[in-house]
Amino acid sequence: MIWKFLKEYRFWYYLYFFMWVMFLVNFCLYKLPLNYFFITSSLNVTILLLISIWKFTQFKRKMTLLNYFKYLEEIDSLKSPTEEAYQGVIENLVKEEAAQALVSKSQLENLQSLIKMWSHQMKVPLSALSLMVQTDNLDKKEVQQQLIRLQNYLDILLTYMKFSQNKDDYRFEICDVKSIVTDLVKKYRVAFLAKELSVNIEGDWQLKSDKKWLSFAISQILDNAVKYSRDGSEINIIMDDSSVRILDDGIGILPEDLPRLFDEGFTGFNGHEHQKATGLGLYMTKQIFDQLNLSIKVDSQIDQGTCVMIFKD
Repeated sequence: MIWKFLKEYRFWYYLYFFMWVMFLVNFCLYKLPLNYFFITSSLNVTILLLISIWKFTQFKRKMTLLNYFKYLEEIDSLKSPTEEAYQGVIENLVKEEAAQALVSKSQLENLQSLIKMWSHQMKVPLSALSLMVQTDNLDKKEVQQQLIRLQNYLDILLTYMKFSQNKDDYRFEICDVKSIVTDLVKKYRVAFLAKELSVNIEGDWQLKSDKKWLSFAISQILDNAVKYSRDGSEINIIMDDSSVRILDDGIGILPEDLPRLFDEGFTGFNGHEHQKATGLGLYMTKQIFDQLNLSIKVDSQIDQGTCVMIFKD
């Protein structure tokens, strides 16, 4: 502690020593009696020692407060301008840390809630597969459909984790949207066949974008179209030079649900009623389109179907 004190006030001790040497030189140059000098120096050293003890006591108390304080109120007794300035800095840092901790806690709670929801959704296809095994009634198409559903839920969670950690790996290139859509239709062909859905693809769209993320985003829209379409209905995918529209003849979306459709964790009436939504798919879709400089618009009417339009800003 003493060495820290001397380091803190070393300038003043250097200054005092310098002044002492200068007085000694003056006494010597003018041939003044040195005994006067030493008497005065003794008095000055005594005063310096008393002041040093007083300042060291203050310094030790201040260091103890700074080393062990837990609350800002404990260092309110530090009143010098610089100490008050440091208190302001510490207060701002504490506030920032508290705000960050609150955000982290909120993100953790949201993530835990979403993982619970996701886990519940994973149980549906797993239960279906388990039932087929137990009854020895393994239908190949049904097994494929449940596996695709599991893969889709897993993709959603992994994509969400990447976004929540602010990680991305975008690679922009010229993409053939028709080719992407065609591959997705082939991927979901089992689901289409299971519900006896017909798919019409018209037009094409050449777009500079990230193929992987664009494919994921469109897959979520197509997956919803399949989920909420009626058996034996039709899904139309129409493209032009600046947009793609995905239209279905499904159950539609309630008007009050449309404004919140892309909110994180929002499932809406259809998601609750049919137990098919995680609340992540469309949220991630909107986030991806924002990153790709694309816009998405949804128009829907109950019992008449839904039209999802993706277009360039």
